[in-house]
Amino acid sequence: MIYPWGDERPFNSYSGYFRRMFGGRVQKLAVNAGFTCPNRDGRVGTGGCTFCNNEAFTPSYCVPSKSVAQQIEEGIGFHRNRYRSAERYLVYFQSFSNTYAPLEHLQEIYAQALANPLVAGIVVGTRPDCVDDRVLDYFAGLGERCYVAIEYGIESCYDDTLRRINRGHDFECARRAVEATASRGIHVGAHFILGLPGETDDMLTREADIINSLPLTTVKFHQLQIFNGTPMADEWREHPEHFRFWTLDEYLELFTGILQRLRPDIVVERFAGEAPPRFHCGPTWGLIRNEQLLAMLEKRLRDKGAYQSQLWKCPNG
Repeated sequence: MIYPWGDERPFNSYSGYFRRMFGGRVQKLAVNAGFTCPNRDGRVGTGGCTFCNNEAFTPSYCVPSKSVAQQIEEGIGFHRNRYRSAERYLVYFQSFSNTYAPLEHLQEIYAQALANPLVAGIVVGTRPDCVDDRVLDYFAGLGERCYVAIEYGIESCYDDTLRRINRGHDFECARRAVEATASRGIHVGAHFILGLPGETDDMLTREADIINSLPLTTVKFHQLQIFNGTPMADEWREHPEHFRFWTLDEYLELFTGILQRLRPDIVVERFAGEAPPRFHCGPTWGLIRNEQLLAMLEKRLRDKGAYQSQLWKCPNG
């Protein structure tokens, strides 16, 4: 069966999306450009989001004391050993809020990335409250000559949850940023955490309908992971009754239901996350890689005859 996104996988995969766009494998490599966050430096708040430990997801070569150009060279060397078929790269500005600086500084940083002939484009991770018209117009200009995506940490569609995790913005802020970005022809990604305190399975399933209402290109989902050194770790130790954790089988079942409701054109970059064991202080699924999780999800979908958008209803009938 060929699905609406043009291949035989039962969900609109990130790898398939890039094969269709570039004609082959494109590898994303992370860099740390030394940005911070308005939820840490006092402009919005202090202490950051209660779940946040950036080190848990940052590759070892991403050191802000190194230039962006040097990190890219080292990242290409790292990924060439692991993914030999990759011929082009997307530079992923991952750590903290990568639009939180004067426009002139952003122009300097992103020019370094795009100067490398093997770089096909950039993916910029940031917060919805860290963009404005001038910044978005700048990225729209870059998007006329290379691939540009802005990935917003939204985390939840529910304002009560956002307040509880000290996010520092509401969901309407995220909607405005996504819509303003998409209106300029920029690819838009969003990140959501499944399992934040206070959210039920039904809330998470209904969240798919809210996500469908956003003009998103890609989406990432992660199961809740609790990391050492975060306020959430302290809360978990003091009030474990505030948290619930799925078994892997339970999570696969939950995510299958979410995927069935998700719009067919939304590319699913990730449905679960992994981090080195030394960062974890809560329950985990053990040493299992994202590639294994992805294979389990695909098998679950095929066994159930399920696929992305199976239960989605087009608003226009």
